[in-house]
Amino acid sequence: MFNSNPPLGLYIHLPWCEKKCPYCDFNSYQAEAEIPEQAYVDALLNDLEQDLPLVWGRGIDSIFIGGGTPSLFSAAAIERLFSGLRALLNFAPAIEITLESNPGSADAENYAGYRAAGVNRLSIGIQSFDDGQLTKLGRVHDAAQALRAVASARAAGFDNINLDLMFALPGQSLAQAEADLAQAIDLQPEHISHYQLTIEPNTLFHSKQPADLPDNDLCAEQQILCQALLQRHGYSQYEVSAWCRDGRESQHNLNYWHFGDYLGIGAGAHGKITLAGENRVLRRVRQRQPRAYLEQAGRNSIASETELEDADLGFEFMLNALRLRQGFETSLFHENTGLPLNLVLSQLETARSKGLIEFDGARIRPTELGFSHLNDLQVLFLGLEAAKKKPIFDSADKIMHN
Repeated sequence: MFNSNPPLGLYIHLPWCEKKCPYCDFNSYQAEAEIPEQAYVDALLNDLEQDLPLVWGRGIDSIFIGGGTPSLFSAAAIERLFSGLRALLNFAPAIEITLESNPGSADAENYAGYRAAGVNRLSIGIQSFDDGQLTKLGRVHDAAQALRAVASARAAGFDNINLDLMFALPGQSLAQAEADLAQAIDLQPEHISHYQLTIEPNTLFHSKQPADLPDNDLCAEQQILCQALLQRHGYSQYEVSAWCRDGRESQHNLNYWHFGDYLGIGAGAHGKITLAGENRVLRRVRQRQPRAYLEQAGRNSIASETELEDADLGFEFMLNALRLRQGFETSLFHENTGLPLNLVLSQLETARSKGLIEFDGARIRPTELGFSHLNDLQVLFLGLEAAKKKPIFDSADKIMHN
């Protein structure tokens, strides 16, 4: 049984982008014409209003605007969105509000307007500072634009910036991976998301895979070298692909890893809502296609709703929380699942016997071996009975790199 509801965030999905990248499997669509900003903001607010009975009296601790490329929306549209959000929701005093951006010139022109609207954290999708790599990755910016975007963000008043950077890129050498990261560090961002390029199904790279991807040994060398570089420059790894300085962890993403709740609005958005008084946890998924979403928002934009079973809750909690370098306090398991820890006790004992976790009764954390072989650790919890019945949605909601 739940004693109370977990913390609550809000995820807003803006699905359009200037060009679909060949490695991207997010719910995003190349904008073929003018984006229907006003209609989409109306749809978002209508959807949120419909969801309010599920979260009466609960404050919002964080907001994440993802995509697609949210920075394709004008500053005026974002300001209008936030005016509506504030009228409907109770923002926490220290709320973190993140917006994803690409480094294009038009995006950077909006930064001051986003900051004035209330966005206080910017996540810039740079991916590489090598123009050749950017071309291979299908990006629409070059390295010079990336540098200008960060400068523009600082000039607009942003003091909390994440830079997205990938390694193991086609034809990338060890020295090139290091140089890319060194350039990012020189810009002094508060947060760096550093992750390996992976080839996902339903992407252009999956159907036409680059021939010169680094092999596993080179990927591992790049990762080890880059991790050491980040550590030398004062960045701490708190999650598999997330590094920060001065306690600037992404609060929104920490809420995912801690298995907190989040409303999801926008085309294809996922949400997880705990109804503590009813001892229920719901997963809700919106219509994916923007046109269908716009037609149904505020009336019936929910494509599916599922009540999670106990074993689903246990598996999903462990899937997320074990991504954290410092793990989690054992009390958090009950607080955010409503279940006793003994539901997963046998799996924890197996993991400890294999040297994959440390478990002292008060905190569970991956060992160095467990953190470097995270898939092997997480798969132990697939033994939960209900987890075998159906695929489990990764509650990171495709935002884990930001």
